[in-house]
Amino acid sequence: MKSLLLLVLISICWADHLSDNYTLDHDRVIHIQAENGPRLLVEAEQAKVFSHRGGNVTLPCKFYRDPTAFGSGIHKIRIKWTKLTSDYLKEVDVFVSMGYHKKTYGGYQGRVFLKGGSDNDASLVITDLTLEDYGRYKCEVIEGLEDDTAVVALDLQGVVFPYFPRLGRYNLNFHEAQQACLDQDAAIASFDQLYDAWRGGLDWCNAGWLSDGSVQYPITKPREPCGGQNTVPGVRNYGFWDKDKSRYDVFCFTSNFNGRFYYLIHPTKLTYDEAVQACLNDGAQIAKVGQIFAAWKILGYDRCDAGWLADGSVRYPISRPRRRCSPTEAAVRFVGFPDKKHKLYGVYCFRAYN
Repeated sequence: MKSLLLLVLISICWADHLSDNYTLDHDRVIHIQAENGPRLLVEAEQAKVFSHRGGNVTLPCKFYRDPTAFGSGIHKIRIKWTKLTSDYLKEVDVFVSMGYHKKTYGGYQGRVFLKGGSDNDASLVITDLTLEDYGRYKCEVIEGLEDDTAVVALDLQGVVFPYFPRLGRYNLNFHEAQQACLDQDAAIASFDQLYDAWRGGLDWCNAGWLSDGSVQYPITKPREPCGGQNTVPGVRNYGFWDKDKSRYDVFCFTSNFNGRFYYLIHPTKLTYDEAVQACLNDGAQIAKVGQIFAAWKILGYDRCDAGWLADGSVRYPISRPRRRCSPTEAAVRFVGFPDKKHKLYGVYCFRAYN
């Protein structure tokens, strides 16, 4: 009986000892976390924001600080916004603010400022958005030795379209592909933009450059000449190729425009040179490929008349499929690159708004 009582007392003491040690260890862990944990936290309320070319947008970013670590003043806080590039190794400076000192970089000058809705608001406002503004932005807040970041993606409403020049398919290196899109009021598309277009039904059997230097193409209806009939639908990836020597087509992206796109009513059909002059006589310019795609996709423009465009191609936009006008699908129909002296077509013009 005495032995049993002694065993019970030992067990109780051992349990109390374990309980005391557990409490001490638990308290010690909490104390270390509180002492060495983050004193500055940066958050974005939205991971992605949407807008369009010519619009304004706010990239959300707020920071939360431990006042016991920094005191009550905020004059030492530095806010820096950068744009992440496709290779994730380089960043493009956009805006820096520290107290009353502010600096804007590159093409963002005169178009960006901090929203300043509250003392802890680091949100960036970008006005008069361009196609090149599309991408991922990093908000970095620095105070003393503490810093934290948040990333926000800016997406633009628009349309992806495949493009090749008069020379024919697979004639553009990467740099020429970039310029070809710019010449058509567009920018070279990103993979995400091409992927979204594929999900929206884009099917194109010719590989084209993307902004990250990869070569890919979207297939919604698998078939033998396009990767095989028994393959699954998807965006086919050729990988990364020499930007100077390799030659492919290109996928371009364009968005809303500030102007009027229209088919010029003219008493006769026109040669290319006559088409250019006819638009000038009407106070406009001959339209670009990106503008006909934007009018078709965003505005629902529909016209069953083939017309010259600035690159010398002839196309027409169909939003309502019908007999003799793209009977099976809504699309910008491509007639080709005819002889510019042929007097067979009308013309699409574009008049920019001031």
